[in-house]
Formats: sequence, structure tokens, C-alpha cells
Amino acid sequence: MDRMRADRLLSLLLLLQNRGRMTAPELAAELEVSVRTVYRDVEALSASGVPVYADRGPAGGFRLLDGYRTRLTGLTGDEADSLFLAGMPGPAAELGLGADLTTAQLKLRAALPAELGERSRRIQERFHLDAPGWFRDAEPVPHLAAAAGAVWERRVLRVHYRRWRGEVRRELCPLGLVLKGGIWYLVARVEDSVRSYRVSRILDAEVLEEVFERPAGFDLAASWAESSRRLESLRFQGEAALLLSERGVKLLPMQFGAVGAEAVAAAGPPDDEGRRRVVLPVESLPVAVHDMLRLGTDAEVLGPPELRSAVARAVAELARRYGPPDDTP
Repeated sequence: MDRMRADRLLSLLLLLQNRGRMTAPELAAELEVSVRTVYRDVEALSASGVPVYADRGPAGGFRLLDGYRTRLTGLTGDEADSLFLAGMPGPAAELGLGADLTTAQLKLRAALPAELGERSRRIQERFHLDAPGWFRDAEPVPHLAAAAGAVWERRVLRVHYRRWRGEVRRELCPLGLVLKGGIWYLVARVEDSVRSYRVSRILDAEVLEEVFERPAGFDLAASWAESSRRLESLRFQGEAALLLSERGVKLLPMQFGAVGAEAVAAAGPPDDEGRRRVVLPVESLPVAVHDMLRLGTDAEVLGPPELRSAVARAVAELARRYGPPDDTP
């Protein structure tokens, strides 16, 4: 019997053990095979001594003899590797571990006592982790599997990468992958520094035969946290003083996240027109102008003077473009 069919038969057996009675179409959907294949697999299980029974009628289906449990639940290497992504089927599939994760979960549930297995099933039914952010399609990551393979095998990865300032070709020593807000990042050593690369910007990737040594004691989580703190400290280059309407005060946390919420928490009391003064951290001047325009008429920039002037120029240009139409015949 080939490996693929053996894995499928075990999956079918574990499905019946974990879920009880299931129809042929339900099993076919779970195993991603035809109904005819399900019938053939059930016959194969019966021939091997597994007590599979078919109940007739509208509420019928296949089931195991009451009390029968298999202990053939050993995890393969790939299935064990996939368990760290339990609860995240999307990322597991992107890494090529979707089927392994499903089979591993079935095997683990089969190995649990009945009470704990039922508890596990209820948790999976009632809690779901959706990693990507709202209103944003998942980024195509055609080279994610190659990057993951290079990370796992400690092989040098040659990439053609698109930066903001143009394209580069580099040889990386991949140390780990990070999923942040639905976006994959490759953490890699380049010469004597550790840097992060957005996987969707890898235009081409080749896993080389060359093997590298991981830095002794390297901690991926700690490295990512430090990189994030460093990026955050470099992100904001100044502060903007704003007068916000009541609606603008509500918009700030929605559009600027934690920094917006902190600015609102420290806001001054309302003036005679109900506007409140806040101080908001801002990035470079062009980015800050764009951010201020997002607030529309619910915000007035008080300072610094160069930001106020830049916003005024942008508003004047918009007024010129969207001025009253020429109604002359």
C-alpha cells in the first residue's frame, strides 16, 4: 500500500473515531477525495479487521463499533513540525503544512481520553484565530516555502529583493520566520547584522547547498521584539499639535492605533467650540501631511509651522483641483 493511501486510511479511521457517524459525502469532503474512493477505503479498513459499520437510511453513515479505539496515532516529523501552527490553518497552508496539521490534530485528539477529546472539539468549534488585518487581502508569498525550507535546513538563501529604493540581490542566512498582522517576515543574518525582510517582496529565491551555523543562543522572539522597538523609535520623528473636533477625538484612536489613543488620553479640556488640543507623534513630513489630511475638517494643525504650512499647501492644491466647475457654455 502506498504512503499516501495509508495516511488517508488512517485519517478516515481517526475521523470516525473522533466524530462518530459520518456520511460518505462528509468523509469525502474532509479527505478531499471522491465518494467512490471513500467506499473503497472503507472496504479496505474492513478487510484489515477494523470494525466499520454502515447504517442505512436518511440518518445513516459509517461508524465504528462502539468502544473501538485505535492507538495508531504516532506523529510523523512533518506533522509534529506543524503543531506550532495549531489554530492558524491559513499560515500552515502557506507554509505547505496544511494537510500535516489536519492529520496531526486528528491523531492528537484520537490519543486523548473521550472527555478531553470532546472538550478539544468544543474549543475548536468556538474559538478561531484570524491573523490578517481587516480590509486587506492576503499578500501573495510565492517564495515562502523556499524561505521556510532554508530556515529549517540552515541553508543559505539567494534572493532578488525589492526595496523602497530599488532592487537588490543578496545571500541570506535565514534564522526564522515571523507572521505579524497577516504579513510574513524573514529574519536573516547578512554579514554581521540581523535584518528583517518582507517575504512578499522577494522576487526570486534559490536555496543553495551551502549550510551556515546559527548564532549561538539566538532567540527569534527576543530578536524580533528588539527590532520592533528599534523600528518604533525610528518611526516617529516629531510631534504635531492638533485641535480636534468631538468626532476627530473619536477618529484618532481608530486611525492611529495606540499612539492615537495615548494622545487622546492626554488631551486638554474642550475649548469654547468643543475642540480639544492633542499632541500626536508623527513620522516624516510627507507622511505626516498625508496623516493630517486623513482627519479632514475634524482637525486643525497648530504646529510645528512647517507641518501646518505643508498641510495648507496640500489643501490649496486640492481646492484648485476640485474647485467649482466651469458652468460657462
